[in-house]
Amino acid sequence: MFYDRGNHYEFLSLGQELAAPGDLQHPQAYDFNFKNVEKQYESYNGINVKLRYFIKVTVSRRMADVIREKDLWVFSYRIPPEMNSSIKMDVGIEDCLHIEFEYSKSKYHLKDVIVGRIYFLLVRLKIKHMELSIIRRETTGTPPNQYNESETLVRFEIMDGSPSRGETIPIRLFLGGFDLTPTFREVNKKYSTRYYLSLVLIDEDARRYFKQSEIVLYRQQPEDALALGQQTKIAGAHSAPSPAAQKRISA
Repeated sequence: MFYDRGNHYEFLSLGQELAAPGDLQHPQAYDFNFKNVEKQYESYNGINVKLRYFIKVTVSRRMADVIREKDLWVFSYRIPPEMNSSIKMDVGIEDCLHIEFEYSKSKYHLKDVIVGRIYFLLVRLKIKHMELSIIRRETTGTPPNQYNESETLVRFEIMDGSPSRGETIPIRLFLGGFDLTPTFREVNKKYSTRYYLSLVLIDEDARRYFKQSEIVLYRQQPEDALALGQQTKIAGAHSAPSPAAQKRISA
């Protein structure tokens, strides 16, 4: 954690001895293999925290040891959720503004498209323009030593000029072009990363009115990998029965 740079927290550590003690006189290659290592967290490089996997090689000497590190980047894929409800909300300022907005769902994969609409029920403010922002909020540590950092990743203007009563503004925002990570919750009890859609209206006096809604982001397995998995299942379904099974069938 960047606010606690002196301390590093290990959640996974495996080691192998590649060579017995002795003299290393010339360049030599050593094979190694860590089998079936469960990497339960995704790599992450945030504002106040960094989660990394790396290979570390140590050559012990009588003098100072020789140490080299090589980072690995780990992705964690998730199955699309079975339930994915929409986000609907009515917001406004009494006797001045009343809008109804809707996003088609609340959970998105990192290459997804945010689709929605904004419906103006009452407009008595001189609105200059409206924008939709994606905000990432990173929480590190635990109370009372907890830190929150927010950054706006993208601003997308969805309306220019003052709307009229009864007008509907469509929303269509492609996520694939932005540097996003999945939503993380209580990773190793050290940090969380959450995402919010922020709807912002700016009037002619530069006053800002906004409403935030939390969304969940996840990393979906690439389509070519999914197709390969489906082919494997189909091949397994059409495999020939075993001899024992054939006997049972013929009986």
